[in-house]
Amino acid sequence: MATIAKRNREATQEELSLVRSYLLLTFIHKVFERDCRAIGKSGLFKMPQLYMELVSIGAKKTALMLQEVKRELESQNIIVSTIRQDQKGVEAQFKCRGIAGEMHIQWPSFRREMTLRMRAYLGLAGEFSIHAREESSNQVVCLV
Repeated sequence: MATIAKRNREATQEELSLVRSYLLLTFIHKVFERDCRAIGKSGLFKMPQLYMELVSIGAKKTALMLQEVKRELESQNIIVSTIRQDQKGVEAQFKCRGIAGEMHIQWPSFRREMTLRMRAYLGLAGEFSIHAREESSNQVVCLV
């Protein structure tokens, strides 16, 4: 079970997808920024600037997409109020037009989608088709 979202009948699949994208982009952006700093500080690379530039490009793309998703959330009157992570996965509490909802995404599904998106943002998407097929069979479960 990849995603469990507890939602009111008012929340659409598109609105839940926006919340999911917001969560993924937030985590991906943090990972890109952290990795860029780690590459620069590690002293293990002969030419860290090249790798930092590649990861920075991914971080910039992610920041732009995150900005776009935030605008869309605002235009649809969706507020993500709390994001938590634990050993099971990521949980978000949100309000959609004033109606409270929750989304739970287990780590295996979250990491898989993060990896697919990160590869795409780095221009590596076409080289990972086996993983893409696994992701397409992923199920989304919503509780009403």
